[in-house]
Amino acid sequence: MIRKKVLVTGGAGFLGSHLCERLLKEGNEVVCLDNYFTGQKQNVVHLLANPYFELIRHDVTMPFFIEVEEIYNLACPASPIHYQYNAIKTVKTSVMGAINMLGLAKRIRARILQASTSEVYGDPEIHPQPESYWGHVNPIGFRACYDEGKRAAETLFVNYHLQNKVRIKIIRIFNTYGPRMHPNDGRVVSNFIVQALKNEDITIYGDGKQTRSFQYVDDLIEGMLRMMASREEFTGPVNIGNPNEFTILELAEIVIRLTNSNSKIVRMPLPPDDPTQRQPNIDLAKKELDWYPKIQLEEGLKKTIDYFASII
Repeated sequence: MIRKKVLVTGGAGFLGSHLCERLLKEGNEVVCLDNYFTGQKQNVVHLLANPYFELIRHDVTMPFFIEVEEIYNLACPASPIHYQYNAIKTVKTSVMGAINMLGLAKRIRARILQASTSEVYGDPEIHPQPESYWGHVNPIGFRACYDEGKRAAETLFVNYHLQNKVRIKIIRIFNTYGPRMHPNDGRVVSNFIVQALKNEDITIYGDGKQTRSFQYVDDLIEGMLRMMASREEFTGPVNIGNPNEFTILELAEIVIRLTNSNSKIVRMPLPPDDPTQRQPNIDLAKKELDWYPKIQLEEGLKKTIDYFASII
C-alpha cells in the first residue's frame, strides 16, 4: 500500500482531530499542526501511539516547510467566543495562514483544501444558500474578523490557482457538531447540551425562531475527503452541510427531551449580526461528490450527549 503524506493544520481541533483519525484509518501518514489556541492535545492524544502520526506545535501565521502530497487547511478559531477574543489574530490566521499554506502547496505541488464556512454568506437574503450567492456580510461588525477573514482566504485560494496553477479545493462548512466540541465554545449545540446535562437554564437569544442546519461531524469528514479526491478541474467552492432546518427553539426542546433534563428555557437579547436563517443548498455536492449527509439530528445528538456526559 502506498501511504499518502498529509498535512492537517488545526489538526488538534474539534474537526481536525476527526479528520486526522479518518486519514490514519485510511492508511495515510498524517502530520498534525496546531498552536493550541482552541485545539487541545487531548483531542489527538489517542493517535500519538500510531507511528504514522506526527504532532507539531506551530502557528500558521508563520511559514512552515514540509514535504507532503495533500494539505487540509483547517486552522482558525470557529466559534464566536474564540474568534472575537482576539479579532486581529483571527484575521491573521485566516489570511496569513492561507498565504503560508498556499505558498507551501505551490512549492511542493501539493493539492490543498480550504475549510471555508457558511459564514461567508453572512445574514443571507437568499434561502437556502447556493454557492453562487455572494453573501450579505457586515465588514465592520463583531463577526467580521471571521467572516471577512474566510472570504479573503477564498480569494487568495482562487488567485493562487489562476496565477500559479496551485491545485485548490474549497468547501463551505455549515454548522457541525459532535464529540470533541469544546464545552465552552459558545456554540448552540454544545451550550444546550452542557446546560441540559447540568439541569441549568437553557439560554435562547431572541425569540428562538432563527433557524440553523446541523450536520454531524462524520458526514462533514466524508465530504472533505470526497472533495480532496474529486476531479482536478472541480475547485469549488462547495457547500457541505445538512439541509434539514430547525429553529433554535426546536433544538433546545429536542436536547431537553434526549437528556431527560429539568432545564427551563430562558430568553436573552439577540447578539448583533446574528444570522436569522442558515440552510445549505447541497445540489452541487450531490452532483460532483455524490455526497449527502447520512446522520440525522437525533442520532447525532445522542452520540454528542454521550460524549459530553463523559467529560462533565
